[in-house]
This record gives sequence, C-alpha cells and structure tokens, in this order.
Amino acid sequence: MFKKILIANRGEIAVRVLRACHEMGIAAVVVYSDVDRASLHVRKADEAYPIGAAAARESYLNIPKILDVAKRSGADAVHPGYGFLSENAKFAQACADAGVKFIGPTAAAMEAMGSKTRARQAMEKAGVPFVPGTSRGVESFEEAEQVAARIGYPVMLKAAAGGGGKGMRLVDTREQLKSSLDAARSEAERSFGDSEVYIEKAIVNPRHIEMQVLADEHGNTVYLGERECSLQRRHQKVMEEAPSPIVDADMRRRMGEVAVRVAQAAAYTNAGTVEFLVDEKKNFYFLEMNTRLQVEHPVTELITGLDLVHLQIRIAAGEKLPFTQKDVSIRGHAIECRIYAEDPDNNYFPSPGKITLLLAPSGPGIRRDSGMYEGWNVPIDYDPLLAKLIGYGSDREQSIARLARALNEYFVGGIKTNISLFRRILRDADFRAAKLDTGFLDRMLKRPEDKRPNSKEAEVAAIAAGMFAALGATASAAGGDAVEAAALSKWKEASRREALR
Repeated sequence: MFKKILIANRGEIAVRVLRACHEMGIAAVVVYSDVDRASLHVRKADEAYPIGAAAARESYLNIPKILDVAKRSGADAVHPGYGFLSENAKFAQACADAGVKFIGPTAAAMEAMGSKTRARQAMEKAGVPFVPGTSRGVESFEEAEQVAARIGYPVMLKAAAGGGGKGMRLVDTREQLKSSLDAARSEAERSFGDSEVYIEKAIVNPRHIEMQVLADEHGNTVYLGERECSLQRRHQKVMEEAPSPIVDADMRRRMGEVAVRVAQAAAYTNAGTVEFLVDEKKNFYFLEMNTRLQVEHPVTELITGLDLVHLQIRIAAGEKLPFTQKDVSIRGHAIECRIYAEDPDNNYFPSPGKITLLLAPSGPGIRRDSGMYEGWNVPIDYDPLLAKLIGYGSDREQSIARLARALNEYFVGGIKTNISLFRRILRDADFRAAKLDTGFLDRMLKRPEDKRPNSKEAEVAAIAAGMFAALGATASAAGGDAVEAAALSKWKEASRREALR
C-alpha cells in the first residue's frame, strides 16, 4: 500500500480524497495556488506545497510543477480528483515516467476513451449500441449537410474532445446547420485546442443515465448500478440520484453488462463511468466514457455501501477487487445537490467573496462533502462548486424529504448560492413524480415561480440574520476573539439560573 499520496486538485474533491487517505493510514500531500493558501484542503493536509499563480495553467494544470512536488514530498502516488488533469493522458504518462503511480486508468486507455470519436469507433467494433451519427469529425459543411439529411433532423453537433457542454449545438433545421457548425468548431478550439466536431442524431427528450464501473489490474470488472443525471442546465449536471427511477433490475443488468464491455474493450482499469442516453421507449445508447471519479460518486457509495476512493487507491496499489458482481447489491435511494457560489437571481452569475456565516445541515440520512468554511474567501478563478449535499433514505420519497429538510437548514452568508434552486426543484410536482429528461430544468425555470414565502425558509433566514447580527454586535463590543467565550458564558449563565430554580 502507498505511504504518501499527492492530491493534484483543490476544493471539496481534494478534501474528500484527503479524508480517504487518512482513513487508510496514508499521508496526504496537497498543492495550492496563491489564492488557495487558506483553503480547507490545505488546512487539513499533512503537507501542502505552493505551485503558482491563481490561473490554472500556472498551477493546477502545470504538470512539471505538480511532479516536482511529488518528487520533493516523496509521494508514491497521485490522485487527480476530477477536472483539471484528471483526464489528461499526458499527465498520466508523465506520472508513470516519473515512477509515481497515477490513481486512475492508463494513458493508453484514457486516450482511447478521451476522444468521443475514437471512443465511438472502438465501441462500433465492440458491438456497443450508440446514437446514430458519425464516428469521425466532419471535414466540411457539405459532409455535415449530407449526414444530417441521412439521419434526420434534429441533430446534435459535439466537440470530439469536449465536455461540460462546450462545443455542443442542437440543430433543428438545415438553415441552422452552417452557423451552428462554425460556432461549435470555434468554441471547441477555444476550450480544448481541438476543433474536431462530429454529428449524431438528437434524441428527443432523452434521459441521461450513467453506469459506474470498477476494474482492477487483474482482469476483473464490475458495474455498481446507475445514476440518473438528467437534471442539467446548459448541458451541465446540477442534481443526480441513484438508482434511476425508470431503471428496473433487468434494464440495470443489460446496461451494466454493456458498460463492462465498454471498459474491457478499452483495457480500462480503476474507476470509470459509462454514460448513456435513454429514449422514451427505454432504449439506451452509448454516449461516452468518463475516465475518472465523478462529481456524483457519493450517491453510488450510499446505495452500495462501497467507498469508491478507497477502492481506487487499492486498485492502483495492485490489489484485486474484494468482491464480484454477484456481491453488489442496491439498497435505498440517494439524491445529490451541487451547491455552487452563484446567483440564481442574476442568471447564475458567479458569486465570489467571503463566507460570513455558515449553518450546515446534518441529521439522519444527510451527507455533506464540502470544501468551504466560515470566514473563507471564495475565489472567482475556478469552478464555483462549494459543496455537495446528499440525502439518503430507504426509498426515493424519504430521500426527497430528508434532502428538503436539510436544504431548509442550510445557510451560507456573505455570498449567493443556488440552494434556493434545489428547494424549488424538490417542490416541483414533475420532479416528485420522476418525470425527468434533460430538458426538465430548462422548462421548469421558464415557468413562473411561486413567490409565496416558504415558512421554513423564512424561519431559517430570520434565525441566520439574527445570529449574524448578534455575533457582529458582540464582536464589535468585545473583539472577535471574545465572541465564542461570550456565547459560552451566556449559555452557562442561563443553565446555572435554571439549575437554581
């Protein structure tokens, strides 16, 4: 087993991996940019090393700097988290060349699945069902026009090296095709340094369902159930749940077997996710494979009782999977909300700044993976994800109820967050009835919102405002360091008065 792991990331995922290291008795080394000096992952790590300016290319995307830290710290493995260098085959290979174990797939497997067109070519050979379209980038408008006419409108243009909705355009008619193709190519080049764009048939009202897979380095591959990821805004996931409300045992088995076939076709090892589009008749089609740990991995952990980060580390250390497919069982239901520093009332514009007050939810069935704390300054330089709030219950109804209760307990002062969006989603009748597809959230946001005050939300806001005012007044009168002592002394004083009655 590894003695020391370098976590090449920041925020909540760095804290998540760091905790797993400590649970396994492994020292955790982190890196940080200039604006992240006071971040939570730095405060909790065994060792922390500065790697440069706030710009990601100067720090978290700088492979030489990260490998230099690995060498200086004596780390024998690197966990990339998600985002940044997590799906960078050059980084995986550089780690191998430096004698540091990359906790993830090999560079070759990453390259095979990293390009959507190459992945489609490989899956075509493996007999995996995928959405009709091209398996290579279109070279001209004329070619795109011919393909679109053959498969029929609407069509979707996608960047071969893409992700997060970048380089993606929905085209409903022939008249939109040329301008959309030019725009998709331009955005793909800016975002990924690769202008290759391919075409596939746009499935009307699809669900986005993904299957978690694990593969060790001894030829064993298993699937761990699916996640419903249809709640998206601008092609980016907002809320996920497991299991999917529409997937029964037979469909889960069939999707899982295809996912395993995808992983084996790519000689894939470690944790990965195979994504599918599912049409209204419950036919499913291969979409792509994410060659890393997913943001939404906690919902799978809760319904399977497995720790995916522990398993990632053990697989990278050369261990065999400690279970087989027949040992995997699904229990209960979990739903995850991605808490962002963004303003729902201002087109979800980023909301950096100091967190002046933090009231965190807890209680039965609640998990919170967080990278923030009270007093921390949220930088504007990175993805605004602050935390993930997950509700778990014996069934979907209980999971929703617990998550709704926890969201009413959640308050982040000093900045704007999207917590109110999730409260609205959980109240929505279609969501509660599991009538979901990838257009659900856009439709919901276009509907007039019920502006009647929610009594629980109003109560939470009033309590938070009162606490903030009281703490501010105490701090002004007695100094910031005296706030906690003053609060404790008042508590003790009240308790003693009660005892003397």
